[in-house]
Amino acid sequence: MPHTLASLVNHTALKLTVLAGEDRLNVPVRWAHASELTDPVPYMEGGELLLITALKLDAEDAETSRRYVRRVAQAGVVGLGFAIGVNYEDVPQALVEAARLEGLPLLGVPRRTPFIAISKAVSAAVAADQYRAVTAGFEAQRELTRAALSAEGPAELLARLAAHLDGWAALYDASGSVVAAAPDWAARRAARLADDVGRLRERPAPASSVVSDTDGDDRVELQSLGTGRRARGVLAVGTGAPLGTAERYAVHSAVALLTLTTERSRALQDAEQRLGAAVLKMLLAGEPDHARAVAGRLYGGLLDAPFRMMVAESVAAEDAPGTVPSGAAPAVLDELADAMDSAAARTGEAVLAVPDGSRLIVLVADGGAAAGACAEFAALAEARSGAQPPARGRPARGEEGRGEGLAVGLSAPTGPMAAANAYRQGEQALYVARRRGRALVEHEDVAAGSVLPLLADDAVRAFADGLLRALREHDATGRGDLVASLRAWLARHGQWDAAAADLGVHRHTLRYRMRRVEEILGRSLDDADVRMELWLALKATSVPPGE
Repeated sequence: MPHTLASLVNHTALKLTVLAGEDRLNVPVRWAHASELTDPVPYMEGGELLLITALKLDAEDAETSRRYVRRVAQAGVVGLGFAIGVNYEDVPQALVEAARLEGLPLLGVPRRTPFIAISKAVSAAVAADQYRAVTAGFEAQRELTRAALSAEGPAELLARLAAHLDGWAALYDASGSVVAAAPDWAARRAARLADDVGRLRERPAPASSVVSDTDGDDRVELQSLGTGRRARGVLAVGTGAPLGTAERYAVHSAVALLTLTTERSRALQDAEQRLGAAVLKMLLAGEPDHARAVAGRLYGGLLDAPFRMMVAESVAAEDAPGTVPSGAAPAVLDELADAMDSAAARTGEAVLAVPDGSRLIVLVADGGAAAGACAEFAALAEARSGAQPPARGRPARGEEGRGEGLAVGLSAPTGPMAAANAYRQGEQALYVARRRGRALVEHEDVAAGSVLPLLADDAVRAFADGLLRALREHDATGRGDLVASLRAWLARHGQWDAAAADLGVHRHTLRYRMRRVEEILGRSLDDADVRMELWLALKATSVPPGE
C-alpha cells in the first residue's frame, strides 16, 4: 500500500501532531521535501509533504499565510509539516486557520524530530512499496509464463492477467479480430474497440495507446505485439483505474510472452509458406500426386475437395485501370492474407498462400470461410473507394468502380489435375479486375459475360486504329464507304444480298467495295483469321474508353 500522511502520524518515533486537515490524512505521500522559499512551487512535482520552519515566511500574517497555503495546495502538495520551537515557539494560528480553510493537512513537528527523520521514513516506505510491487510483478511474470506454456496457451495467460489486474483482457490477431478474452463477457466489450485497434495496427510495433470505453467506466490500454513493420496482434487490458507498478509489470510480461508466441507462430508460418510454395509449384507443373505427397496433413485436405485459385496484386492509387501495377507497397496483400488466415483458423480449414513478388497466390476451399473473407475484404475496399458493392460482396457484371489498392482474380472451382488451368483463369480474371478498376472479379463473370469490354484496352484500340486507318482515310476522301460496308458484310457472315440490303446498295456495288478493301489492306477476306481481326478491330473502335 502507498505511504500516507496517516502512516507518518502513526509512526511513534516521529511524534507528529495533526493541526488541520484531519479528514485528508489518507492521501499518499510521494516524498518529503524541506524548503524555506516563500514560493517553493516551481520546485514541486505534486504529492510531497512540504517541511518548513517559516524562516522567511511571515506565518503570523493571515493574508500571507492564506496566499502561501493556497498556492502550495494548488501545486499538489499533500501536507505541511511545521517545525515547532525553531523560528516560532508554536505554530502560528494564522497558518493553522489558512490550512483549515484550504483543507490542507498541517502537521506539527516537535523540535526533537529532525526533518531528515521524516524524509527517511517516507523514503523507506516508498522503497518498501516499490519492492512489494517488483516482487508482485515477478510473481505475476512467473504465473503468466506457466500459463503461456500450458495447453490453453494465450487463453489461460489472459485469464491469469485479468485476475491479476482485477479487470479484463483480450487478444486480437493480425487482422484485428478478437481471438480470446477473459472473462468471457469481455469479448463483446473488446469487439467495440475494433477501430482503435485498427489505428494502432497501422503504427510500427511496438506501440501503445489508452482509450476510453464509451459504454462503461473502463480505462483500456492497447499494446501492439510483434517486432517488425506490422503488428502481429494487439493486447487490450481494461481496468477501473490507471495501472500501478505491479500491474504494469504484469502487462509488460504478458506483452513479452505474447510477442514470443506470435513470433514463434510467424516462424512456423514461414516454414508452412515454403512448403506451400513447393506444393503450388508441383501443382502448376502438372504433378498432383507429388504435390499431394508433399502437402501431407497440412494442405492435403485442401486438395481433396474443390478449391479456387486466387491471384491478387497490390495496385497503387494512381494506377489507371487497364495498366500493370507500378509496384505499390504490398501492405494490402498482407492485410488480405491476415483476414483469410483468421477466417480459416476459426473454422479449421486450410489456406495455401504464396507471395510471388507483387502478387499473392492463394488456394482456398470453394465456398469456405477464407473465400468469404476475401469477398468481404474486396467489398470493403470498393466501398472505401466509392464503388457500391453488390449483394453478398460479389461484384456484379458490368459494374464499374475503383478497388483502390487491390485487384483479385478468382478461378472457377477446380481440383489438383487442373491447377495450371485454374491459375490461368485467375490471371485472366485479375486482368479484367485491373482494367475495370475492381477489387475482385471471378472467372465465371468473365466467361459468362461479353468479350467486348476486354477490347477497351489501350493497346487493343491502338492496334485496331492502325489496322483500319487506311480504310478510314479512303472514306474521308468521299470515294466510298468501305468501313461501313465491311462492317455490314462481316455482320451478315459474308452474305452479299443480306449485307447489300442493310446498306441499301446493289450487291455488285458491295462486291466492288470488298475488292477495294482487299486491295487497300493487301489481305484476303477469304482468310478466316483476317475476317476475325477486322471484326474485332471494328468492335474495339466502337467500344467507348473505360467500358
